Amino acid sequence: MQSLTISQALRLGHHSLMEYESPQLEAEMLLSHCLQKPRSYLYSWPEQELSLSLQAHYQQLLDRRILGEPVAYILGEREFWTLNLRVTPDVLIPRADTELLVETVLELAGDKAKFADLGTGSGAIALSVAKEKPHWRVFASDVSEKALSVAADNARRHELRNIAFGLGNWCEALPQDRFDIIASNPPYIDEQDEHLERGDLRFEPVSALVAKDNGLADIRQIAAQSRAFLSDNAWLVLEHGWTQGEQVANILTDNGFRAVRTLQDIGGNDRVTLGQWST
Repeated sequence: MQSLTISQALRLGHHSLMEYESPQLEAEMLLSHCLQKPRSYLYSWPEQELSLSLQAHYQQLLDRRILGEPVAYILGEREFWTLNLRVTPDVLIPRADTELLVETVLELAGDKAKFADLGTGSGAIALSVAKEKPHWRVFASDVSEKALSVAADNARRHELRNIAFGLGNWCEALPQDRFDIIASNPPYIDEQDEHLERGDLRFEPVSALVAKDNGLADIRQIAAQSRAFLSDNAWLVLEHGWTQGEQVANILTDNGFRAVRTLQDIGGNDRVTLGQWST
């Protein structure tokens, strides 16, 4: 095998990943991971030759991506908000659309608040809030022990000490307390949705994606359960599918929430619905 230079390896990666939306970026990410160098290094030293072992490792990563495995799982990490988070196939891959939920939560309360994130997965929402609001008390729950382990590890990596974790299904994991804000990015994809057989979704945990009742079952459960854990004038904030805004708003209204409104993501699609609770 003839050794490749960095620039040749990038061309190989770009060609191999042409079916994906960002083949050049993905090739850069995979090669940077192999070299343990920032992406800028690739263009500072384009004629550097790769060792045969490193070249073989790079080809292995390309082969995994060609078969459809998400880059985040191949690299074991994903950037979200201001954090670099460890991710595994036990958790959903954090997505940019979910940053709207974080923005919304941060705007709802002052310097001190009690906040709970239900179904935390990698901890993306809870840890982003904990980082931005060091004086908040943050609680993160998940029904999966493996997911909670990933989230707790991410908290340690970022030295976040204003967060606690609990194992259980939705509000069942919460301590007997009242929160100023409860948020969740729950499963909301219908079991029959054809998108489950496409792209990254094929590799992500089905339990974190799919819900019964046309994708609304868990949202209904959270809306009903959360009322017993919200303080007066507290907020429930939910992420949902782009076609579900009106339905989720009706669920919150039916459960006694007021000031219900739906917010749009960067693509202009309904993405987050919130409502205020009065005890």
